Amino acid sequence: MPTKSAKTMRSEKPLSGGNAVDKLPSSRKVHGKTKNPTSPARVAAILHVLAKTYPGVVCALNHKNAWELTVATILSAQCTDVRVNLVTPTLFKAFPTPKAMAGASLPELEELIRTTGFFRNKAKSIRGAAQVVTQEFGGRVPQTMEEILRLPGVARKTGNVVLGSWYGIAVGVVVDTHVMRLSRRLELTKETSPEKVERDLMKIIPQDRWISFSHELIHHGRQVCVARKPKCVDCTLEKLCNSSDKTWSSH
Repeated sequence: MPTKSAKTMRSEKPLSGGNAVDKLPSSRKVHGKTKNPTSPARVAAILHVLAKTYPGVVCALNHKNAWELTVATILSAQCTDVRVNLVTPTLFKAFPTPKAMAGASLPELEELIRTTGFFRNKAKSIRGAAQVVTQEFGGRVPQTMEEILRLPGVARKTGNVVLGSWYGIAVGVVVDTHVMRLSRRLELTKETSPEKVERDLMKIIPQDRWISFSHELIHHGRQVCVARKPKCVDCTLEKLCNSSDKTWSSH
């Protein structure tokens, strides 16, 4: 827990979001929970604060094209983006195109991606995806969710990452571990599966914010709203949050 002086200092520091947060009655606790947590006013306030806190934030996976982003996102499962970014330069130097990767041997790919974990399954997935992209889509990653889900190793999360971050197509909300955790802490959903969480978020988040909202929430989850002992004293969303595991509260 922060010291008393830290609490005092924090209470004197205005939060991003300004009057939109201060005037919001739905941020008050009712029996330990937020009154009307998914009300348009509260959701708008959350989006406002996130946009001010993380202006222009983009996908943390390094990539030069849709194919590289597809591979990097597959590799990011159960692995940090930092680790993936260390692995992909050598991987793409050895196999720079879907056609080249489609012809790679599994042992070659496994060795190059070993440190990302689950490397055998991931090697099968990225080679399989390369084969489908080469044989069925002319070497280009498809631009619809229905088609991109045909690639081995690609589920809705990866599809949303590629379609949103590269093509700028908002067909859904990326739900990774950070988005899942923060959405539940902010009471935007009670669901526990990525698919159901995504459906809930798509109902309350305007479509033109689906892409940026995911990036902002992911960065906030990495830097501030961490899984254990969230840094509530440093959180710009703190006045809007009534999570039961808060480590500090101003209200």
